[in-house]
Formats: sequence, structure tokens, C-alpha cells
Amino acid sequence: MDKSMVDQVLAAAASVLASGAISANGHGNVSLRVPGAEEMYFTSASSLKGLTPDGIARVALDGTLLEGNLPPIQGAVVDMHTAMYQDDPQVGCVLHTHSPYATAHAVAHQPIDCWIEALAMFGLPDGVPLAAYGPRGSAQAVANIRRAVRPGVPAVLLANHGVLIFHRTPELAIFVGGVVEEAAQASLNARALGGPVVIPAELRAAALQRAMTFEAAGVRTA
Repeated sequence: MDKSMVDQVLAAAASVLASGAISANGHGNVSLRVPGAEEMYFTSASSLKGLTPDGIARVALDGTLLEGNLPPIQGAVVDMHTAMYQDDPQVGCVLHTHSPYATAHAVAHQPIDCWIEALAMFGLPDGVPLAAYGPRGSAQAVANIRRAVRPGVPAVLLANHGVLIFHRTPELAIFVGGVVEEAAQASLNARALGGPVVIPAELRAAALQRAMTFEAAGVRTA
């Protein structure tokens, strides 16, 4: 296996853990597309905690194992990773976790709406859609995910399962995973105060435009 790719996957897994948007047992998986090839590097260990190079597999985008090992429980979710790469050539990283608050929404079959400004600023102005339940890794589950994914939206909740994030780079995927978890937590906390309030559509667009304006201006120094 390519050491550079393995190191990138290890770094991405460590960053997911550091973000806190993951369950206590660290269960989840990360994959990275191999540039210029129909392949991905995929975490095949049961947890992202204590991940070593032995817990990474090289897998073709048709699901064929090329190098490494794929235990059944991890191999079952390979197809939802490969589907994201097959459907969007811009996707460079796929991240799946059971982050607690987002998973609470998934278990309740409640999509995440645009309750916090960060969702509008980072590609989720209409919130995070919900993919209907299908048995883990089944053709039905993958079809449900594909049906729920919206163009340009980098996240989807998996009913009764967790959350799937897909973006151009690991950094963006991990960041969006944190934003989704933050929105889900804010929603659940807000229910004690009368419930979350959605940002009006026209103001969501304004939040995105303002973020783009600041990005274009670059870093300011004194």
C-alpha cells in the first residue's frame, strides 16, 4: 500500500477523534479517494481509536478488496463509501460516524434543519436530509442514501444508524461533521426552551454570501 495514503487516512481518523463528533467507542470509518485511480483507502478496523496501518484496506470503487483485510462488519458499509465516489467525482473523502446528537436525529427520523448559521455558511442551507432505513450495507440502504442526497449537500443522516459526510478533502469533511453535530446538539438543547427556530431562507443566502465575501478578502493583519 502507498505509505502516503495510509498516513493521510491515519491523520484523518485522528482528526475525527479530536473533533469530538464521534461516539464514545470511536466506531466509524473514513475513506480517501486515490487521486487518478478508481480506488480508495478505507479504515477497516472496528474503531478509529488506536488505528494502525493494519486497520486500513485498499479497495477498488467497485468494492473489490485490493490490499489489506475487511472484516464482515466493516466490509458491509464499503458500498456506501464507494457510492459517494462513483456519484460525484469531486468527492475526495467520505466519513461515517455515530456522532451522538446527529445519530439521535437519525434514530428519531428527524432531519436537521438550518437552525445555526454555520449550516448555511458551509453547504447545508437546507439542513441535513434523512435517508430511509435499510439493513446495514444492503443494496436498499445504498439506494436510500443515493435517493436522499441532494446536489451540493455534503451530508446525510442514516435512519436508525448514524451520519454520512462526503466532501472534497478530509479537512472539509471533518469540519462539516462537526457543524452537523453542533446543529443537532443545539436542536436538542433548544427543545427545553420551546424548540429550535429555522433561519429564514433569504437570510441563509445572506449568511453564505457574507462568508464568501470574507473568504475572498483573505486574512487581515494589523
